[in-house]
Amino acid sequence: MLAWTIYLSFLGALASRLAPSKQAARILALLTALAGLALTIAAALHWQPGELLTVARVPWIPQLGIEYHLAADGISLTLLLLTGIAATAGILFSWNIENRTQEFFAFFLVLIGGVYGVFLAFDLFLLFVFYEIAIIPKYFLIAIWGSVPRDASGEKAGAQREYAAMKLALYSFAGSALVLAGMAATWSVSGGKSLSFDALTRYPFPVHFQMWAFPLVFLGFAVLAGMWPFHTWAPTGHAAAPTAASMLLAGVVMKLGAYGCLRVAMMLFPAGLGPWGFHFLGLGSWRDVFAVLAVIGIVYGASVALVQRDFKFVIGYSSVSHMGFVLLGLMTLTRIGLDGAVLQMFSHGVIAGLLFAVVGRMVYDRTHTRQLHELSPMRLAHYIPFAAVTFILAGMASIGLPGFSGFIAEFQVIVGTWRALPWMAIVAGIGILVGIAFTWRALTMAFFGEPVARSHEHALPPITLPEKIASLLLIATTLVVGLYPRVLTDLILPSLNSPLFEGLRKGAWR
Repeated sequence: MLAWTIYLSFLGALASRLAPSKQAARILALLTALAGLALTIAAALHWQPGELLTVARVPWIPQLGIEYHLAADGISLTLLLLTGIAATAGILFSWNIENRTQEFFAFFLVLIGGVYGVFLAFDLFLLFVFYEIAIIPKYFLIAIWGSVPRDASGEKAGAQREYAAMKLALYSFAGSALVLAGMAATWSVSGGKSLSFDALTRYPFPVHFQMWAFPLVFLGFAVLAGMWPFHTWAPTGHAAAPTAASMLLAGVVMKLGAYGCLRVAMMLFPAGLGPWGFHFLGLGSWRDVFAVLAVIGIVYGASVALVQRDFKFVIGYSSVSHMGFVLLGLMTLTRIGLDGAVLQMFSHGVIAGLLFAVVGRMVYDRTHTRQLHELSPMRLAHYIPFAAVTFILAGMASIGLPGFSGFIAEFQVIVGTWRALPWMAIVAGIGILVGIAFTWRALTMAFFGEPVARSHEHALPPITLPEKIASLLLIATTLVVGLYPRVLTDLILPSLNSPLFEGLRKGAWR
């Protein structure tokens, strides 16, 4: 059943491209996204704790031991749910697309199909194929439909879009090259009999091999997760992308990288997290190295967001900061930290998607500016109060206010970090305080600024019904998970206790 999330997405992309009208393309895309979401909800409701659902398993390239192997555990199901929610909301927020509408939704659904494929793939080669499929539509969504500042027009606007799209693609392919090298080495060392995860997790890879394969693969995936200092594609890509593409980039595409770090690097090469036997600059393992980079990303992303003048860049750098919590949670090697990392993937996907929707669709498309000093005198809270209320709720969720999903996710990461790496927990806490500051600054300047003599006085277009429905969907999601986190933790924790992660439990797991 879950395999149809992939097939329906690709079929929906074809149907949208061939749709006779723009409205038909919109409706077909929305129905496709809703069908995918319904399938993931049904699978999650019928899932048994600790179960590994085999969706499909047939030989694909038997000479190389490669199978078309689709399966899902609780971690996969959590991210599949996120993908369905993000896809549905993204289409609703893109209801106003008029330029090459059929092509837009076709690329959008191809991207969604690739994301579903990554989260379902249980063969390393198959995961890599879907991973690459998801990269290609990102380029076209930004290069063709990307947004640019008001003063950038004509050739300058096109150049900015293409620069952001190309930068994202180049960073993605550079990371993919590292993953490909690691995959080839894994296939060779394991005897070339199978690349399915169940076989690879049982294979006794030599410790010296894991010591260099782990950082190679982890870094390859972490580039797409926005890890500092390889994060620079993210704010640029977010700022130039159309609203729906920004929502997908922050909501699910960055999660592909974090998922790969956990599912491939950590699950297959757990010994690579062990001590080197010596210390360099106070660091004694790859775990220490990537934990430090994650903490730097948290504080750096929040600090840069605090001084941004472009509203969309504020949210772009905040995504770098919040993805740092995901990577830090992974490096705690504690159950609560890993659970928090996966929950943060889901939570950030929902919250960041909502923030980008407010900034890109509700504010920028109506005011045609993203500059905070220009938005300040417009008193947007008066003209588009729904957008102001939505941003307040999304901002409160983003800074970790209790009752929202962001609180329970970051709390678990901090607790796990305190148990494993206490001083890093303190630094990460400073990042949270800076996050509160930049969220408050952006909120007050964009929606509650002081009016001036020649302030904005004419009415702005009202918030549309699709925008309201999509906003309520995302707000309800973060509230449900925040008030009853067991709806997801009951999926995640049993999967972390499965035989697939036995290697981590035998190592430094706590």
